[in-house]
Amino acid sequence: MAKSGLASRLYRGEAGLNIVGRRKLWFTVAAALALVAVLSFALRGFQLGIEFAGGTSLQVPASVGTLDDAERQVDQVLAAKAGGAEVATAQKVGGSGGDLYEMRTSELTPVQTNEVKTEIANRFGLKFDQVGANQVSASFGGQVTERALLGLLIFLAVVALYLVVRFEWRMAVAALASLFMNLILTAGIYSLVGFDVTPSTVIGFLTILGFALYDVVVVFDKVQENTRGITANNNQTYGEAANLALNQSLMRSLNTSVVALLPVGGLLFIGAFLLGAGTLKDLGLVLFVGMAVAFLTSILLATPLLVFLKNKEPRIQAHNKRVEARRGAIARGELTPRGTPRPAADGDEAIDPEAAALAGSAPKVGARPAGRRPTGARGGRPAGGGGNRPGGAKRR
Repeated sequence: MAKSGLASRLYRGEAGLNIVGRRKLWFTVAAALALVAVLSFALRGFQLGIEFAGGTSLQVPASVGTLDDAERQVDQVLAAKAGGAEVATAQKVGGSGGDLYEMRTSELTPVQTNEVKTEIANRFGLKFDQVGANQVSASFGGQVTERALLGLLIFLAVVALYLVVRFEWRMAVAALASLFMNLILTAGIYSLVGFDVTPSTVIGFLTILGFALYDVVVVFDKVQENTRGITANNNQTYGEAANLALNQSLMRSLNTSVVALLPVGGLLFIGAFLLGAGTLKDLGLVLFVGMAVAFLTSILLATPLLVFLKNKEPRIQAHNKRVEARRGAIARGELTPRGTPRPAADGDEAIDPEAAALAGSAPKVGARPAGRRPTGARGGRPAGGGGNRPGGAKRR
């Protein structure tokens, strides 16, 4: 019969990927990536959007032409009238008087704002009051950040309480560590690549925490199922049972991630290429990056970290030692594994204990089926002692 492929074995949970056994490798890679992210925070920082850094928002009617053409014209005006400022983001938005192109740039002085508005109106053949300009304060971004941090702390506290009640505190620690790593790596990608950080980005960060938590809980539920009562036998260590749970839930986690990433990728494509840079792009980008990282951290970090913590527990340590001692005894020939045929004497066939037990319980050839005697019957005669006499009448 042809050997099944990796995809088929993954679907059946039979791939046998040794993920937990290589936990030192995953911990090393995670620590290295976290260090790179922290260094990027310190050296490069973040590309803050106008809501966080402050700036000026310019609006012109969408009837002036395409968004790209409008952005190019405004860039030329800013370079000439505002000391080399340039458009940071541009998007099409709906307004009370029709669709508008909104372009955001660094903060302009009142004099620069009037000069820029006048030049834009001349270039597009508009009236002065048809060109809008608003100053955006950086304090708004600070308020968004404070509320996001408060929401993050409340979320983590509720998550920790749920995991402790639903599972145990070691699983809560492993899950929270996975969530923190997810945030650090996603933020590190933003810092390294230079993506704009906007209020939509902050909202997206909070959203990916829920997805990452779901993925971790799915895996931990299978781990708990496989390790329930594990100390009652000496066949598997805790790490082996947890690794089996990972293999059994791997395709479910992968399918969930792919199904979630497809619509987010569509949202990102629509926001970035069809509607221009804006809220959709900011939200879609952080969701796409965060969900991809969440899948990796839930598989490669959460469960290996859980096994590391559980192996510190004395009960699990003693169980693991019993398993290793039993395997050592079998390897030395001091112990026969269950189900192994018993050595036969000269001229006899080997006897399988399980087959012998089954054979011993089977009836012998020609034997009468075991039946229950009627109550009170003797010598095979009906109860009542009356022979064939009706009603059991006595002989006179």
